[in-house]
Amino acid sequence: MDILHAYWRMDYVTSEADPEEGIKSPFSDLPQLGDDRKALIVHRAEHTYLVLNRYPYNPGHILVVPFREVPEIRDLDKAERLELMDMIVFAQDILTKAMKPNGFNVGFNLGRSSGAGIPKHLHCHVVPRWNGDSNFLPVIGKTRSLPQALDQTWEVLTKQISHA
Repeated sequence: MDILHAYWRMDYVTSEADPEEGIKSPFSDLPQLGDDRKALIVHRAEHTYLVLNRYPYNPGHILVVPFREVPEIRDLDKAERLELMDMIVFAQDILTKAMKPNGFNVGFNLGRSSGAGIPKHLHCHVVPRWNGDSNFLPVIGKTRSLPQALDQTWEVLTKQISHA
């Protein structure tokens, strides 16, 4: 029997669903770390940044995050909304060049009831998809198989961005 190891999952499973009040959003803290590789930030723009999802659905799962913490799209000003959309397109372009997916899932989870893990800081998911990337594991085994480590994905994407 083969064993799939997803050691990073334990951090997610054991984290608090509702962190106590006063704790900042990780999306606000990540850009302040001073180490984009450690933070998994692959690109910064004026109002938004691209960061690899620490708990990805697929390799290359990117989050487009505004620097300013707001819960709703309507709370962004026009420049922030425009750049957010431009960065969604940029993320798809970089992923297409670097990883050659067959398609994408792109979307927002707005509010806790929609599945937003951090409802006070909106972000957009850009998930590359390949023909046949979903097999019996997520359906029957409730397990995801990721064929690439986050560090490797960061390398591939930042290299592609530097050539863009």
